[in-house]
Amino acid sequence: MTTDERMMQRCLQLAILGLGQVSPNPMVGSVLVYEGEIIGEGYHQQYGEGHAEVNCLQSVTNKHQHLISASTLYVSLEPCAHFGKTPPCTDLILKHKIKKVVIGCQDLSSKVNGKGIEKLRLAGVEVIEDVLKEACMAMNRRFFCYHLKHLPYIILKWAESADGYIGQSHQTIKISNAFTDRMVHQWRADEDAILVGYRTALQDNPRLNVRLAEGKQPVRIVIDEQLTLPPTLHLFDESQTTFVFNLHKNSQDTDTEYIKISKEQLLSSLLEKLVEKKIQSVIIEGGCALLQQFITADLWDEARVIQNNRYLYEGIQVPNLTNATLVDSKQVLNDVIYYHKNNKRIA
Repeated sequence: MTTDERMMQRCLQLAILGLGQVSPNPMVGSVLVYEGEIIGEGYHQQYGEGHAEVNCLQSVTNKHQHLISASTLYVSLEPCAHFGKTPPCTDLILKHKIKKVVIGCQDLSSKVNGKGIEKLRLAGVEVIEDVLKEACMAMNRRFFCYHLKHLPYIILKWAESADGYIGQSHQTIKISNAFTDRMVHQWRADEDAILVGYRTALQDNPRLNVRLAEGKQPVRIVIDEQLTLPPTLHLFDESQTTFVFNLHKNSQDTDTEYIKISKEQLLSSLLEKLVEKKIQSVIIEGGCALLQQFITADLWDEARVIQNNRYLYEGIQVPNLTNATLVDSKQVLNDVIYYHKNNKRIA
């Protein structure tokens, strides 16, 4: 591994610390290096606050301030050149007279898309691109999916028994173990929103919140076409933002928003509305019929399947996952988590 790759690897280690906190911005890490020694590092910690480059340069101690202009700045994503919630990072780089910048990958969103690199080069800064490019792109797969495909990044999740059942129609069955449940709650905190269908909401009365992990609460989403779900469900407790997709009305009731969509194009209409709401990622937790709808329409990017060693012998069969490539698995006591990618939608 080259020096540039090692430093970019550190940028990625820093960037991931912003997962679940910076959306709709990308996760970015940055390090400042003088003669092989890191003298500053930072990452984008919170949406609306300082970007990685800002936090990196602010971390440089007084002892090393005079070295900034002679150092190399590494950043996992192209620095911005526009005013948003914060000023352009390119201006900050030029202010500090940094002469060399190494970038993991280009920011392909319309507001940046090479403008940051161009601005630096026109000012005489040496810019090296595409160091650990694939890893840097993968880090922000949600961000790139949203900006390039104009779709949220969709994660399917379910738990199944050893004999292939996702549950039983007449009662709620607990399948995954307590340790995996904690991981699931962290997954919820990592994404912008969590979606369930009508029957899951009615039968399981889920809270769809983060209780067993640290992190922000996702936007809760339920599909209730005819608006017949009882108002006593946890989903309507006003504890967090909730979207109710339906066929009849658009209205706002405190933290619950009713959003009208088309019956004929239900999934595409739903996703279009989520893009308008700047929802970059959704984890879909059921039920089986809803999961299968997304699979059949080829509208998914990842699937996380938790398989327990318990047998149910009868019940609701698991969704039929197609176009899937198994990329990893993890044993968690008597659960095995299988991680799949949609081999038709990999960027």
